Amino acid sequence: MDVFEYKVVVYDTKGFFGGNVEPNRLESHFNYLGNEGWELVSCTSTNQSYGSSKSIVCIFKRNKSR
Repeated sequence: MDVFEYKVVVYDTKGFFGGNVEPNRLESHFNYLGNEGWELVSCTSTNQSYGSSKSIVCIFKRNKSR
């Protein structure tokens, strides 16, 4: 039976009202975590006002060493 560990990473968006994402920053961090064995499971944004996002919440998992 596989056993997993999980990591939750919150990325704050930029801009006066939020909502601006730095894709190069996300890609770089995702690649780093992928090289560490983490697999992206889910991403969702947290709503602020008028449809903009305050942050992005990403969940990663990897096999846990026993």
